Amino acid sequence: MRPRLLLLAALVAAVALLAAGCGGSSSSSARPGAVDVVVTTTQLGDVVRAIGGDAVDVHQILKPNTDPHDYEPRPKDIEATAGAKLVVTSGDHLDAWMGDVIANAGGHPAVLDAGAGRPVALPGEDTGPEASRFDPHWWHDPRNVEYATRKIRDALAKADPEATARIDAGAERYLAELGTLDAGIARCFAAVPAPQRKLVTDHDAFNYFAHRYGIDVVGAVIPSQTTQAQPSAGDLAKLTALIERERVKAIFPESSINPKLAKAIARETGATAGSTLYGDTLGPAGSRGATYLAMEAANADAMLRGFTGGAQGCRIAGL
Repeated sequence: MRPRLLLLAALVAAVALLAAGCGGSSSSSARPGAVDVVVTTTQLGDVVRAIGGDAVDVHQILKPNTDPHDYEPRPKDIEATAGAKLVVTSGDHLDAWMGDVIANAGGHPAVLDAGAGRPVALPGEDTGPEASRFDPHWWHDPRNVEYATRKIRDALAKADPEATARIDAGAERYLAELGTLDAGIARCFAAVPAPQRKLVTDHDAFNYFAHRYGIDVVGAVIPSQTTQAQPSAGDLAKLTALIERERVKAIFPESSINPKLAKAIARETGATAGSTLYGDTLGPAGSRGATYLAMEAANADAMLRGFTGGAQGCRIAGL
């Protein structure tokens, strides 16, 4: 067995013993009448709460500023999954570990892959069930989150038909906010000449954002869509030369990744590295990236300030 599966098996046994000792597992919602929903990522947790409001009780597996690629199952995640009516995943192997959690939890939740079948894909990307070429960071285009919002709305209403009116109202409010976000970010980037929109980040997570708003992705410190990859000395040398050749003004560290390499390359090339982006995860409560809407607005503001040497930022009215 893989190490992660061995750990999962041990945790399942621990949860079973705990349940027996307590006279049964706690599968009822902490909020009476609310639907128990398990979500994998911070983004999905925020979206589900915005749509469902007090009709849902959300157990979010990943925490702010944690890397989804490094998750290991915990007893409370398995217990929550065992009692859930709905599990919402991000898909595209970003949270593939959730399949093992569901299979071993012993419950029978409905499972929704929020990103599957999304309307906006990158050039050359395959988003079908047998996809081999894909970027799992689909939420960085708000149009895909609009699509996911409608899917989540329908899944929640199916799980609790009596709450359909509240769920529909929450979804409509959130769809309006997503539209405001998308239009606002587009206006911000339209004010910056295209040759100035050159992006270098910690890892290759912003292709959807760049494709939506006309940004040129020059490169990434970790040249991969997973943070588990490691750049070679040759990779870093090529990136440094590319940054200098393209006259890139700013390198953007990410909130969930050690910024040491990004800052070292910035010193070497004369670029700045003072603006942090939210890539795989939201930030903690009270941060500029505490919600999905705030995260994307903060990313847009940080990028514009980096591209323009601090001369321009992005503020979106109504958010």
